Order: sequence, then C-alpha cells, then structure tokens
Amino acid sequence: VQLQASGGGLVQAGGSLRLSCAASGFAFGDYGMGWFRQASGKEREFVATVTWSGSSTYYADSVNGRFTISRDNAKRMVYLQMRALKAEDTAVYYCADRPAGWGLGYTQSTSYRHWGQGTLVTVSS
Repeated sequence: VQLQASGGGLVQAGGSLRLSCAASGFAFGDYGMGWFRQASGKEREFVATVTWSGSSTYYADSVNGRFTISRDNAKRMVYLQMRALKAEDTAVYYCADRPAGWGLGYTQSTSYRHWGQGTLVTVSS
C-alpha cells in the first residue's frame, strides 16, 4: 500500500494550492479517503474526508467553505483544493484511507488505516 501526497509549497495568504494523493496497492474505490494536517508542535487534526463514491464530503469547521476534497477513482487519486489560505493553514498535510467501520468517526485519525508521507504547505502572511 502506498499513498503519495504532493502539491505542497509556499504560498501567500489568500492564495490557493491543490494537493494530490496517489494511491496504490489496495482497492482504492472501496474506501473513504481523508486529509489530515499537523502543524509544528501540534497534534494531527482532521481536515476533510470523502466517501468511497465521492458523493459525500465532510470538513473541519476551520476549512469549511475554503477547501474542497474530491476523488477520481479511475485515476486512484484524491485531491484537496485549498483556497483563501491563511497562515494558520501552515502544516504538513497527510492523506489516508478509511475502511468502513474503522474507528470512532471520520474526524478521528484512528479511523484511518494507511498514511502517506505528507506534503508541507507554508502560508506566508
């Protein structure tokens, strides 16, 4: 199983970035997918998740209305479009797969099975 996140970088506040996550080694279309982030010195936190079909999405309050998660099952890809970025969005962003029935809810990291290596997003103010 491999989850390869990419697309991070340095962006000014108010700008946009699109993160990508390439999945391999498992039945991608059968699993929900999520994005988490971890800022320096802080715990990993939930950002967004999408169901296996892409029909439902859920967001942390802090990013709702600014970020959009999507997936392309044919390409085995999940995306996070980030707009109106703020300095507090600076973090390493991770993608992960979410098997049905795992953990205590989609906002909990323990509900996710495999994790990518992360991609760093830095927002300058």
